[in-house]
Amino acid sequence: MAKIRIYQLAKELGMHNDELLKLLDEMGVAYKSHASTLEDSTAETVKELIGEQRVAEAARRAEEARKAIPHRPPVVVIMGHVDHGKTSLLDYLRKSRIAEKEAGGITQHVGAFEVKTPGGTVVFIDTPGHEAFTTIRARGAKVADIAVIVIAASEGVMPQTKEAIAHAQAAGAKIIFAANKIDLPNADINKVYTDLMQLGIVPVAYGGDYEVIPISARTGQGIDSLLETILLTAELEDLRADPKAEAQGVILEARVDKQAGVLASLLVQQGTLHVGDYVVAGEHWGKLKAMSDSEGTRRSEAGPGSAVQVLGFSELPVAGDTFNWVPDQIAAKEITEERIAERKSLETRPNDGGRARNLADLMRGMQEAERKEINLVLRTDTQGSLEAIQNILERESTDEVKINLLLAAVGAPSESDVLLASTANGAILAFSVNPSGSVKKLAEQKGVPLQSFRIIYELIDEIRKMVKGQKEPVFREEILGSAEVRAVFKLSRGTIAGCMVTSGKIARNAEIRVMRKGKEIWRGGIAGLKRVKDDVREVAQGVECGILLDGFAEFQEGDVLEATQQVEVATD
Repeated sequence: MAKIRIYQLAKELGMHNDELLKLLDEMGVAYKSHASTLEDSTAETVKELIGEQRVAEAARRAEEARKAIPHRPPVVVIMGHVDHGKTSLLDYLRKSRIAEKEAGGITQHVGAFEVKTPGGTVVFIDTPGHEAFTTIRARGAKVADIAVIVIAASEGVMPQTKEAIAHAQAAGAKIIFAANKIDLPNADINKVYTDLMQLGIVPVAYGGDYEVIPISARTGQGIDSLLETILLTAELEDLRADPKAEAQGVILEARVDKQAGVLASLLVQQGTLHVGDYVVAGEHWGKLKAMSDSEGTRRSEAGPGSAVQVLGFSELPVAGDTFNWVPDQIAAKEITEERIAERKSLETRPNDGGRARNLADLMRGMQEAERKEINLVLRTDTQGSLEAIQNILERESTDEVKINLLLAAVGAPSESDVLLASTANGAILAFSVNPSGSVKKLAEQKGVPLQSFRIIYELIDEIRKMVKGQKEPVFREEILGSAEVRAVFKLSRGTIAGCMVTSGKIARNAEIRVMRKGKEIWRGGIAGLKRVKDDVREVAQGVECGILLDGFAEFQEGDVLEATQQVEVATD
């Protein structure tokens, strides 16, 4: 059995001899000095223990470093069905924020505003809810931490409510439901609970995980409770941001003012932004000349969670693009010029004749990304068709590959569906309904696969192909042949094993197992295979050869080198 001296193992592990001797004492391992030898099995146990300790120590330090970063305010977006009270809730929150200010004060619109409470500050994004999630897909930014989905207690869940839920879930935001209009005579909070339960969303009142807060955006009833729930959710999420890091965030809005020029609204997510800083957003850059908050107050800096309006971009940045601090104008120009050149290169590159992506393209993309779920938006002509296809898709989902229905509804695909599928990197399936030309065009622009079917089994066949393409292949090891080491030659290029192929063949691209007295001691690839002086691809049984392994040189006469390959096993 192989052995190693204690001082050699200490050097390998990057430890002092005394540290390793102390550890061996704790393990009850007998030794005389640092020159004593350890059995290979004991050395491996020590390595595993040291590895676990170092991983635990690294995790502890990372957690300490994370906790040293201060908390930041949660960023919240308001979503929901039309006329259920989204705007009314935002208006109430704005008024509560400036209630003590002089009448007639003008609030500057910067795409977001803060509400200060005894429990902390909450930042509300003052943009259409879906846009807060869908326009930021291009560069991977996440704007909102929490989505408050407003449901009128007098009406319950409606089609746009379902869309809002799907968008929030696809973006990974925490969801809180606000049951609005509870001051109306026909308000029924139980209907809200029941409708949500039918969507598989279980409220806390029924033992689930989703908070449903009764409110009235008209009277203010329940608003304090809603804010408390938002802050509690944020506390559980442990939201933090480093104010000392390089500033970065998201462009919320941008417009041209006739007098001032280009005005951009930014949400700072990390670091601190200062007047005079250079920033890059997409293909545009600027030097920040002035900065103000939503109350119109001039600011010299803005930390994490701040929403500010800035002056300094020479051209309009795109809403939804991320912005990043850069050190100077030279860096800003270089980055934007590279991005412009990259875009132009993509525009001129052939793309399969200009056709739109289909489900097969999506499947290949998922395979490359090693994803194990398929995100779909389903649209059908009737409720009966919808339920039938949903049931079939549920059966096609497996433990290996999950079919995730982002949204299933009756009616033709909409532009909102395209944005949802784009956010979740999904596809849209339409059965017996035709998307409009504008929807098709948007899907092509966003790279969203959109396919229509008239025969249900054609749709299911496409799904089965996607699922099969996502399954992990099953392999078994097959022995190609064996060779016995008859001599060992130490040369300048490495140690060569002089072998006789005793069975099968040894192939250059095979994996080799080094067997010694029936036990595997090493596994890896072949660095060189020679027959006499020639490099060869394979050597057959009964022929002598020289083998150089990639990473192993401790050959002994009598060792057996087994050549193996992985063979995919056919599955249903």
